[in-house]
Parts: sequence; structure tokens; C-alpha cells
Amino acid sequence: MAQTVIEKIVQAHAVGLDAGQEVHAADYVTLVPDHVMTHDNTSAVMGKFKGLGVPKIKNPRQPVFTLDHNIQDLGEDNQAKYRAIAEFADANGVTAYPAGRGIGHQIMIEEGYVKPGGFCVASDSHSNTYGGIGALGTPVVRTDAAALWAIGTVWWQIPRTIKVNLNGKLQPGVTGKDVIITLCGMYNQGEVLNAVIEFGGTGVANLSMEERLTIANMTTEWGALAGWFPVDETTVAFMEERRAWLAEQGITDRITAEDIDSWKNTPPASDPDAVFAAQIELDLGQVTPHVSGPHSLQVMTSLAEMDAKKMAIQKAYLVSCTNARLGDIEQAAAVADGGTVADGVEFYIAAASKPIEDEAKANGAWQKLLEAGAIPLPPGCGPCIGLGIGLLEEGEVGISATNRNFRGRMGSRDAEAYLASPAVVTASALAGYITGPKDMNLSAGVPERSFTEFTAAETEAKDVEILDGFPAGLTGRVVFLPTDNLNTDGIYSKDWTYREDVTREKMAEVVMENYDPAFAGQVREGDVLVSGYNFGTGSSREQAATALQAAGIKLVIAGSYSQTYLRNAINNGFICVECPELSDAMKAHFKARSGDKTIIGEDQLEMDFARSVITWRNEKYRFTPLGKPVQEVVIAGGVENQVRASLNPDYS
Repeated sequence: MAQTVIEKIVQAHAVGLDAGQEVHAADYVTLVPDHVMTHDNTSAVMGKFKGLGVPKIKNPRQPVFTLDHNIQDLGEDNQAKYRAIAEFADANGVTAYPAGRGIGHQIMIEEGYVKPGGFCVASDSHSNTYGGIGALGTPVVRTDAAALWAIGTVWWQIPRTIKVNLNGKLQPGVTGKDVIITLCGMYNQGEVLNAVIEFGGTGVANLSMEERLTIANMTTEWGALAGWFPVDETTVAFMEERRAWLAEQGITDRITAEDIDSWKNTPPASDPDAVFAAQIELDLGQVTPHVSGPHSLQVMTSLAEMDAKKMAIQKAYLVSCTNARLGDIEQAAAVADGGTVADGVEFYIAAASKPIEDEAKANGAWQKLLEAGAIPLPPGCGPCIGLGIGLLEEGEVGISATNRNFRGRMGSRDAEAYLASPAVVTASALAGYITGPKDMNLSAGVPERSFTEFTAAETEAKDVEILDGFPAGLTGRVVFLPTDNLNTDGIYSKDWTYREDVTREKMAEVVMENYDPAFAGQVREGDVLVSGYNFGTGSSREQAATALQAAGIKLVIAGSYSQTYLRNAINNGFICVECPELSDAMKAHFKARSGDKTIIGEDQLEMDFARSVITWRNEKYRFTPLGKPVQEVVIAGGVENQVRASLNPDYS
């Protein structure tokens, strides 16, 4: 059967497959990533790793440590943490990059760790960036990272792939940032949620590598698990540049001549008859400059409309892993040349890496920005993640070339953040209000919407092998939560998240209190929780899964999940099943009670894990099979126990 390029990359990195097994979307697999990157959260992963009792990292060449998030904090606590990370890296033979070298994702690309056709993960949601050079990049949670250090593998469920054809050519002044803002604003009803985006079309060849990296980076904000660009002449030329740069540093084994020849002659690609879940067509020529926000990537406004509003700003930012590469800085410098930042505006700049800053200084672009009044920051994340100086204060408006404008992310919750291209950010900093460069065409059109969803061919249901120790089935009382997008703060509030003294009994008592204070008093041991779509969206707190376990919930069934929640749940041995048909059926059945937060069902629900079938009210609903990798984690009682057992056969 034909495979998408994502399925092929997974196939090449999978272990433990049956003889002749071919992987496809929805399959659970065990993978060996080329690399796993951790940044400042390396410290938290170290704590998990040490708790496993593992004497050393399995493959020291697999992890890469980068310090980039909180590098402006020179306080002793943060500096002690940084020293501990450096000492741990040295003791384990892991390559670690110090504060000031740059943002982790940029380092991974500059230093040749990420390669076309490769598979790299990071404990950071913007590992999607790696797709810009034809690699599969996706985030993992901290427990995954610790397990990777210990045993070198990670479980993954292969997402569906959506093809996005970018056709034609961008108009002058329109950038890759405008492309992804447009996609986020036009297709904002969950069309690509938890999918992999495979970009294609005649227009890809007209996009620079930096534009591809920007678009791939922000597929995260679009809701996708990864974004992938084809490997073409632009990609190969970029990788040749990286190979030459590495050779100057004395590194010759990360990108080889054989690699270059392979990408030229047999680039990774989907089979011609590969099956996609959906297809989007976007005419690049119809994309116009837009601004995203405030507070949401799903809200976009044409630059023409924003210019007419003359919305005053107090801060502007050219920073982050999204738009702080050399071309972005040069673009900003061209706008700033001879101008001055407006009174009352602070314009912050930080290169994505030290080599980029050095190049920008060498060609004069950096100096032009400084002469205009920009305030330099060290290469790192800084204000993008709400750390360091220059954050948005109460009542302020900021415009940024970063990737997220969520309320409170870049400072005060009572501030507003808008996103735009480097040129628009710079022009706005000079004008004192949101606008574009004087020579920019401020046309306000939007491309025609073109979304086609494909119905997957019915495949013969096959029984799943049930491993010893995993239940073949179970029966439970239904607890139905008739809502979509139930977030982790609703499941387990911030008031308890950062306390270390919370017992499991207390977790059971306070679970769902931000969603329904009466929830804990209604549920009982053995209940099955059923909810709507995108269950567990929001932060990555693990307690949103373990608190439901503590309350006696046997498993969760949802129309779909936040993948971070799903990872945290399964990593803690908590079964989660995806079954949109059952979720829809329950919404229809309990429609008259849709105003209730928690509904206790009158009928038992039966799970058959071997046949991947749920029976409720005499109707049967198929769900995505729980394959061997998930069963193994659940049997072990979580990933940490699984790691301990794999390294110590006597562990129990």
C-alpha cells in the first residue's frame, strides 16, 4: 500500500515491527529519533532521569542540550541550574550549547543535527520548524525525553497527513509569515488539528528556506503536530552551505557528501498514490499582508485595515525561532535604514543565534537597527516566552515577529499582542502604530478558501493482539462531559499544579473543580469518562491525567485529544481512546441536558480492546486500535516504570 513521506520517515525509524509490517496513519509505533533536543527544561528532565535510577545516558550522541529560554536571568538560582546542566552534559558526554549561542531549534538546524528525511524530537512545541528542511520534527513531553535518554526510544501515534498545495508566487512585500498567518486565520475550525501538514505545489520552489522555516515553525499554532516541506534544489543548496560551515568548524560527519548526493538523486517524497486525509489549495499570489491577533492566531486582520485604525503601540519585537534569521534582520534593517523608532516605543531585537548576529553585524544590518533606536538582546527566546526585559505591561499594545500572541504570554494578561512580518514590525516601531513600510502594497484581499476532505476507504477490521497484563475488555458507568476543548486548567487548576504536597486523595477531591465543582462528588471507582473534541487542550501539566486516575476513572474516551494530553496520559499508564462517533452519539442522546456540566449515564458502556469496538445502548462504535507500544506502557504502569523494567528485569 502506498505511503506518505511521513509514513516513510516513520517506517525508517521504527523498531519492533512485525516482519513485513507497513506503517500508516493511526498506527502506534516505537521510534528511535535521530536526536532529542532539550533546552532550559533539561533541568526538569534530569530530575526525571535520575528518578529512573539509570546510571548513564544510553546514546550520548542522541541528546542535544541548548540553553535559550531564560538566559537573561543572571540570578544565582538560574546560573546554578545552568551549571548543573553543563556538568551533567560533561559527565555523560552529551553536546551542550551554552546560553548566548542561540535558540535550540536554530542550533539544531545550523549545527547539522536535523537533516532531510530525518526524525528529530524536542521537549518544545516548535520542533515543527525542522520540517522546513524536509525532516520530521515533533514535540515530546519531559517524561518522553527522560525515557529517550535512558533507552533511546519513544512511542508515537502516526497522525493523518493533510496536503497543502502552495501555488504561484508571493507579491512583493508579502512574506512567509503572511502565508502562515493567512492559513491560521482561514482554516481555524480544527481542520488540521493533530495532523501533519505536507506542503507541496508549484509555489514551494519560489519560497526561500527562511520562509519555509517560518511557515513550518508556526504549523504548531495552526494546530498541527508537524509541518513538512519537500526536499528540492533550495533544500540541497542550504544543506551544502551547512556542510561547508560545519567543515570550517572541523565537523565533517554530520552532513556528508553521500548525504548530499542522496538528497539530490532520491529525495524523500510521498508515493504518487499516497492517501491524504484532506487537501488545501492556496494561491500565493492572492496572499496579502495581514496581522494576527490579539490573543489568538485564529484572528487575522488585513494590514490595510490595521493601518487605517492607526492603533498605537508601545513595544515591538524582532526575536524568536520564527523570524529572527539573517534574512529577517536584513528585511527589518532595510525598513529602518535612516529612520528612528517613534517616541514612546521600545523596539527589541535578538538574533535566533550568535552566528546570525555576527553575520548581521558584518553586513551592517544590525548597526542600521541600532542606529534607528532598537534595543539589542542576547540570542535567545526572551520576551517571546515572557522572560527577561521588555515585556508587555498592563494596557500596552505590542507587535511582534514571534509565533504566539496568547493573552499573558509576552507579559501582562491585560496587554495586547499582534503578530506580523519583520518588515511590518519594524515599520510599526518607526511609525508608533501598526502599519507597513511606505512602499508596501496594502491591498486587503484574501485567497479563495479551498478545503477538500477525503473519506478514508473502509478497511477490514483486524483483531488486535492483547498482551498479557492488558485488559481484553472492561465495562463501566458513563460519565459524560458535553463540551469540546476542555482544557487542562479546567481539569486540574493552577492552584494545585505547582504544589508538591498534594496527595492522590486531594487530587481526586479537586479534579475538575474549575470545570464543574460538583464533579468529584459524582464519580466513582471504575467510571468511564466520555467527552467532546480536543480534550486536554492547554498546558502540559501531567496532573490533568493523574488526577482523573486518582478519582478512579478507568479510561477517557473523546472525539479527539490534545496530543500533549494524550502523551501525558499514556505515559502515566492511563488509557485514552479516540472515538468521534461515540462522542457525537452521546451529544445527540444527551442534547436535552447539554446545559449540565457532568452527566451520569444510565447505561453501561462496554470496551472490547481486541476488536477495537465500544458497545453503548446496543450500538457499536469502532475506535483507533491500541497497539503494542501503548499496551506495553499501560501494563508497566507508565513509561518510567517501563524504563526501569527494561533496564532491570527484576524490577516490579
